[in-house]
Amino acid sequence: MSTITTKDGTEIFYKDWGPKEAQPIVFHHGWPLSADDWDNQMLFFLHQGFRVIAHDRRGHGRSSQTATGNEMDTYAADVAELAAHLNLRNAVHIGHSTGGGEVAHYVARAEPGRVAKAVLIGAVPPVMVKSDKNPGGLPIEVFDGFRAALVANRAQFYVDIPTGPFYGFNREGAKVSQGVIDNWWRQGMMGGAKAHYDCIKAFSETDFTEDLKAIEVPVLVMHGDDDQIVPYADSAPLSVKLLRNGTLKTYAGLPHGMCTTHPDVINADLLAFIKG
Repeated sequence: MSTITTKDGTEIFYKDWGPKEAQPIVFHHGWPLSADDWDNQMLFFLHQGFRVIAHDRRGHGRSSQTATGNEMDTYAADVAELAAHLNLRNAVHIGHSTGGGEVAHYVARAEPGRVAKAVLIGAVPPVMVKSDKNPGGLPIEVFDGFRAALVANRAQFYVDIPTGPFYGFNREGAKVSQGVIDNWWRQGMMGGAKAHYDCIKAFSETDFTEDLKAIEVPVLVMHGDDDQIVPYADSAPLSVKLLRNGTLKTYAGLPHGMCTTHPDVINADLLAFIKG
């Protein structure tokens, strides 16, 4: 099993497939999942000749079940340590949901030459929680509800999310996959309850506005307009306005987990952007 140990002693698990001299693509997963959420994309881009990398965020998957550091500054620092360890240059960083926030926070701080492009998919930036500055956001009570459900019965909560809003399986006519639901639950339950609890604050309350403004590389922002987890109107269009070199691609009727439900569509558009 491939791991690095960060400066604070946390073990971060990662996958690294493909030719070391090929352009790297780094995948950043959403809450409360793991690198396994990118299996389809990693195999697709591996067969396209890329070097593909994905890590389990601290407290998630096979990485250490951390009690501390479960916030965006440390998440981005962990990515920086991984990029240095693997000597990644000219990489494309692709983040889904919370992973999109991690990408924005990392890319805004990355050493020159490390990053070529970035992609935010169903991503949490600019900021999710409602405030005077962000009147279109979700009320804090929504995230308090997440925390309460996690504490009360994490195992059931991690069934309810993929069964319903994450993949749009609660929509009429949806093609429901029990395997996808089970795999979401499996990934979620591998991680640490404390880290997952803390991460709710990280993904909902972190303001990525200044990160987005600071990013100079091209960024593709992809979002389904039927995203029931990260509402479209308060995320993707606002992020693109803040980016210096951003492109918005909106997917009519697609859910939050569209990389899993519609991989052929998403993979083709990712490939076009990376090669463009």
